[in-house]
Amino acid sequence: MTHSARTPVWTWVVPVLGLLLFIEATATSYGEDFSTHTLGIVNTILLVPMLIGVVFAAVYHAEEVAHIMGEPVGTLVLTVAVTIIELALIISLMLTGKATPTLVRETVFAVIMIVTTGLVGLCIVVGGLRFREQAFDVTSAKIYLAMLIVLATLTLILPNYTTTVPGGLYSESQLSYISIVTIALYLVFLYTQTVLHRGYFVGEHPHTATESSGPAEGKLALSAFFLCVALAAVVLLAKLVAIIINVGVSKLEAPSSISGVIIALIVLLPESIAAVKSARNNQLQKSLNLALGSSLATIGLTIPAIAAANLFLHTPLVLGLEPGDLALIVMTLAASILTFGTGRTNVLFGFLHLVIFGTFLFLSFVP
Repeated sequence: MTHSARTPVWTWVVPVLGLLLFIEATATSYGEDFSTHTLGIVNTILLVPMLIGVVFAAVYHAEEVAHIMGEPVGTLVLTVAVTIIELALIISLMLTGKATPTLVRETVFAVIMIVTTGLVGLCIVVGGLRFREQAFDVTSAKIYLAMLIVLATLTLILPNYTTTVPGGLYSESQLSYISIVTIALYLVFLYTQTVLHRGYFVGEHPHTATESSGPAEGKLALSAFFLCVALAAVVLLAKLVAIIINVGVSKLEAPSSISGVIIALIVLLPESIAAVKSARNNQLQKSLNLALGSSLATIGLTIPAIAAANLFLHTPLVLGLEPGDLALIVMTLAASILTFGTGRTNVLFGFLHLVIFGTFLFLSFVP
């Protein structure tokens, strides 16, 4: 994405329009049946593209902040912003009262699969077709994968083998412990990424901070303000879009896991575009920072946040994966270890990940 001195008008107009649309839609007081009324149908048609536009605006401003602050701190800002958007959609669906107990599991699993197979595979293929091979820091990849293996096991695999509460659930004490160690692990990872071993994650083509402190500080403050506005619009619009997702999935009689896939695709779309652009510009390290960092943030931040919210929502959280999904995630992690084991990638590795991604999507609709 090109970083210009002037902020594009659409990046603040779209969030403002999103806020106005939310006010108009809620002022009609249709409740959860608003999509069946004439004006509500118009709102429904506008809501999804509006939400996607607001998500793009939020990610644009997060990227502006990232550009000014430099790697890897800037990428972290983008990752956290995307995680906030994801949390807004999940909690909104839970607040509708129609969310399935497996929604959090399906969303987190979908994000991991989309990122580690679809996004990583696409980045490697795009970069491989243009440059044949691309290099990255092996140590950073090992850190990402080690974190991903432990966090995925603690949150999505281990619940199937605990006995205090059957059925892939954690008891309250177990969920509290897992939430604490998960967020502790993620914080240690952040300290490693941004302070102790920053060089592992910078890559060969780092984005440096703007040298002129005055304009940079002004641009940073403006981008941060617009980012907050866009995130606020996302959080509010998510409540209405959650209703649409529920209605659509039930009318199509689709598997409940599709809700998680839809949330993940909406949230990851802008970040995925940024990652693919980086790979095309021979900045594979930045692509991996965006992709693998997203999957870690999804587990490290989403699970504890949902666990905390659940103290008030009191909804069951089924976290343990089904056997088919368990096989997919184990295969994905094993393939990732081999893909990132040498520090160089090629098209074959990328296509391998895309095949796993296609299998995940197909089985989501035909379980």
